Amino acid sequence: MIDENSIAKKIISVIRSIAGNNDLYLHEPLFFGNEWSYLKNCLDTTYVSSVGKYVNEFEEKISDFTGSKFVVAVVNGTSALHIGLKLCGVVPKDEVLVPSFTFVGTVNSISYNNAIPHFVDIEQETLGIDTKKLLQYLYENTYVKNGICINKLTGRIIRAIIPVHTFGHPSNLDDLITISKKFKIKLIEDAAESLGSFFKGKHTGTFGDLGVISFNGNKTITTGNGGAILTNSYDLAKRARHLTTTAKVPHKWEYLHDEIGYNYRMSNVNAAIGCAQLENLKTILLSKRKLYEVYSNKFSRISELTLFKEPSNCESNYWLQTIILKNENKKELEVILRETNKNRIFTRPAWKLISELKPYQDCPKMDLTCSKSLSKRVINIPSSPNILRDINNNG
Repeated sequence: MIDENSIAKKIISVIRSIAGNNDLYLHEPLFFGNEWSYLKNCLDTTYVSSVGKYVNEFEEKISDFTGSKFVVAVVNGTSALHIGLKLCGVVPKDEVLVPSFTFVGTVNSISYNNAIPHFVDIEQETLGIDTKKLLQYLYENTYVKNGICINKLTGRIIRAIIPVHTFGHPSNLDDLITISKKFKIKLIEDAAESLGSFFKGKHTGTFGDLGVISFNGNKTITTGNGGAILTNSYDLAKRARHLTTTAKVPHKWEYLHDEIGYNYRMSNVNAAIGCAQLENLKTILLSKRKLYEVYSNKFSRISELTLFKEPSNCESNYWLQTIILKNENKKELEVILRETNKNRIFTRPAWKLISELKPYQDCPKMDLTCSKSLSKRVINIPSSPNILRDINNNG
């Protein structure tokens, strides 16, 4: 039995006072629109693979919502990053700057291109790359020659940087654009978690050379499996579409492939779910913002933690609601995770730093003080868009 005054007990009490006694998962998909109708149409017409009206419609709707001129729908966010890096000229032995505080798929996509992750630190204010710290690091450890950025220590080209809009919160894109231009580094936004998030009124994923979004089952809206490449470049979009369709040359009957391609196109079935989900996206985003406001009011009474708030000049989708413990205490963190999960509140810690995982321990990295600290203090709590609706419906 845990102490009545423990942080774990306080967290459980707050969440139960808001969400009732249901099983509370981290983030469940919400289906309350035309999903069944559109899926039936796929089956009735037999268009269930990557050919079908819903794929094009889904791309057009994502384009309209995000403001990206071109959208290419693919099987997941990791495949979108894999192709995005290739489109930006990343080749074997290049280095790619990336946070260590991220989902492993972000970094795996670099490895798929036989390139080398170069880990950078984050800041607590945005949970994204610490741009001031990175700028100083690049001044000290790189130089630009003939339009390319060179790592002084390794002699390798630093070809790209992948900022991550962590848990849906926008990174400092103004500074990232400046760094990208100054050091001649391609900017590829990992906006996998940030559909519906805006930086100074412009949608995330539309600032860099390209961006990617995920529509996995746990995201703000889902297609089951799914992702998308966003770009304002016609040429990049055309090549993305070609590469993700097995590099097949159009022909009425011949199977002609002019380079190594990838079978990455989204299916019509997945896109049909996505089209229905998009019709209710604004409602979902409003529900998640309301949940943040209710959580914020309640958690403000617990002095040992803070609830993460969207950065200034940003509008976040609040994909995951995140509490940050004020003190590093591994034992306390474990108690909170154990007790909340035992009480059917399925909280999760932040990711283990990717630089600490076996495949990536020898990769180059800067000082990761903030990343290491936050990895021991961050807990994500139930964030599904229907939490408040469920408790209202159930009394």
